[in-house]
Amino acid sequence: MAGKGGKRTPGKGRGATPARVKSKKSGPILDRRPTLSKQAAQDALGKLRVGISGLDKKLVKLLNERAKLVVEVGKVKRRAGLPIYTPHREAEVIERVIGYSGGPLPDRTLEGVYRELMSGSFQLQQPLRIGYLGPAGSYSHMAAVKHFGSSVEFEDLREIAGVFTEVQRGHVQYGLVPIENSTGGGIVETLDAFLDDRTNVHICAEVQIAVHHALLANCAPKDVRRIHSKPEVFSQCRVWLATQYPQAELIPGASSSRAAQTAAEECATAVKIGATPGSAAIGSQLAGEIYGLNVLFAKIEDNPNNITRFFVISRHASQRSGDDKTSIMFTTADKPGALVSVLSVFHHAGVNLSHIDKRPSGRTNWHYTFFIDAIGHRDDPVLAAAIKEAATHCEHLAVLGSYPRSKRIL
Repeated sequence: MAGKGGKRTPGKGRGATPARVKSKKSGPILDRRPTLSKQAAQDALGKLRVGISGLDKKLVKLLNERAKLVVEVGKVKRRAGLPIYTPHREAEVIERVIGYSGGPLPDRTLEGVYRELMSGSFQLQQPLRIGYLGPAGSYSHMAAVKHFGSSVEFEDLREIAGVFTEVQRGHVQYGLVPIENSTGGGIVETLDAFLDDRTNVHICAEVQIAVHHALLANCAPKDVRRIHSKPEVFSQCRVWLATQYPQAELIPGASSSRAAQTAAEECATAVKIGATPGSAAIGSQLAGEIYGLNVLFAKIEDNPNNITRFFVISRHASQRSGDDKTSIMFTTADKPGALVSVLSVFHHAGVNLSHIDKRPSGRTNWHYTFFIDAIGHRDDPVLAAAIKEAATHCEHLAVLGSYPRSKRIL
């Protein structure tokens, strides 16, 4: 029906479909399409699931065809004596796959899928052993699993120095060590490990993970009386603890995963003697799964953007990926302005330094060794020339490794 002036009144004419009507008030748009009956919904879901099953069948076939090519790649690498894990190639594959995607899958999901695919590929080519700072359930363990996937073998090496030693000896092919936390700064144990002469060990990749702390226990929240964790973790949850558990006893330990193990043992002992469990730990959800603790509260860190950066170390240097970092360690000559002279070299060369840290040299009081991250690969002509010139202002300079720059937080 037409209104005055020959204009059609909305919703009145033949074929009008008032599926979405705006309410008189400036509220939400109402959807007046008829709801599906349970039977109609089941029929529609059944058809969609048939389509998904058909795609799954094709995907599995294609993945196995890919795996056959991976096996051939492994044969070529073994005959040529080439490393199985190549960070520049990994970065290239992930970026290419994400570039293929037009959605709706998030980039993070695609990266997770392909990291697991590559993990399975390692297993097909040659089983890999990855060393990490334990015990199991530590954030280093979690980072290793997120980066290398679940198809490789992981080895708890107890100490950061032990990770370096076992990589150098070839007992593990790769090691993963924490280097920097966005809240707590540089990891001194890793920096000190680099101070030793380890010419056979190179940084070949970097990994960033979001660190979320959880309160883990096998008792009710109101019964928590003791909380175990690392001192650094307590400091990262200081405000939350002061608000939620001001009376709880905070018991420092060597690691958050060890804390979870201790809390689980104390809870089990309390149950055994008929007492109410009151022990908890702050650690990763992975630690809770491993040691059988429930997550009472997740994401209790004061800074929700708490990120830890890790290095992957190996006996093989990483090739250029086109978007790299280079980590350098140097001790300046004992003369005025020596540090400024070194840094000025990179400035005048147009090389961006993304990170700088220092540690006592361990040889002479008030004598420091500096660690810097430069954007670029050591084989890039500009960076190579800058490193050569900077070395003339140093007592000692060593390139710890060049590696693909991490672009996403796992």
